[in-house]
Amino acid sequence: MCLSSHHNHYTLYCLQNPCTIHIENGEQASLFQCVEATANDGDAVKIRDIVIVSKAGWGNFTTINDAGAAPNNSDASGGYFFIYVTAAEYRDEYVTVPSNKKYLFFLGDGIERTIISGSRSVGDGWTTFNSATVVVEGEGFLAVGIAFHNRAGPSKGQAVALRSGADLSTFYKCSFQGYQDTLYTHSFRQFYRECDIYGTVDFIFGDAAVVFQNCNIYPRLPIKGQSDPITAQGRSDPNQNTGISIHNCTIKAAEDLGSTKTYLGRPWREYSRVVYMQSFMDKLIDPAGWSAWDGDFALSTLYYAEYSNTGPGSDITNRVDWEGYHVIDDANEADEFTVAKFLMGDFWLRRTAVPYISGLL
Repeated sequence: MCLSSHHNHYTLYCLQNPCTIHIENGEQASLFQCVEATANDGDAVKIRDIVIVSKAGWGNFTTINDAGAAPNNSDASGGYFFIYVTAAEYRDEYVTVPSNKKYLFFLGDGIERTIISGSRSVGDGWTTFNSATVVVEGEGFLAVGIAFHNRAGPSKGQAVALRSGADLSTFYKCSFQGYQDTLYTHSFRQFYRECDIYGTVDFIFGDAAVVFQNCNIYPRLPIKGQSDPITAQGRSDPNQNTGISIHNCTIKAAEDLGSTKTYLGRPWREYSRVVYMQSFMDKLIDPAGWSAWDGDFALSTLYYAEYSNTGPGSDITNRVDWEGYHVIDDANEADEFTVAKFLMGDFWLRRTAVPYISGLL
């Protein structure tokens, strides 16, 4: 294994020899492979209990759902319930973390080795909401080094790999692979750091307040006749403090994309809000930048903005002229969509030890 970050805010080691990890009550638990997480102040990430999921049978559980059912209701002060999900494809295990399972920490062996995959889709009779391979609703959920897949394919319509309605949920070095509607950022505050997201139509969607930071976004080849709008944000009330902020990310074509028209987003709901900031956009982005949902729906009420992006796809010369589209020139305006301002992240991300940029670059 080893997941590791050289950023001084986060170090995550997985060792091949037995070792120990301190848990909340001061006891020690010996693991075949262990994790040590250290924040930049030298304090260990607080862990209150540890279990191992192994399909081979050498852990505490053979399924992720059984491990996730183990903890009782908890809060941040007690520390994370730590679930080490060992390397395997957990094929067709549809995982749910319900709202009463708070502060669960899923650690995988990396996105090439720990994979949770399903194949539910609208084309096969599921609703978009219920098609998700993994559903997370428990506050404070943290996942590191896990791939979430929906294998349904581009012809099956909406098919979600992960749906998160968990407040204060964090995903670090994870991968989300699907086609239409891959990642459903349903609600509440969410943070994604150094993740890979693959999809076709509306593959980042929902109505959370969410920041993607240092992530790679890969539009894929859809079915014939479709274009690829990356986002479909669903804010339906102008008073909601929700939206999608894409900060210091890279938008590049997946290997199969070809010449498919690719857009930064389209408005799913009337007050849709998306901001791209200080990100690299490759040549796949259509010069218009954004696409309509249906005629002139939401074009005057949405808030779509770009700030200080780079790359051949970032040229704003021929962008849409909608009333709701903005080119941000004032750093103070862009700052409203940073981790610190948009998510109040300085008050809760520190306990995860996941690295993050609080403000603008």
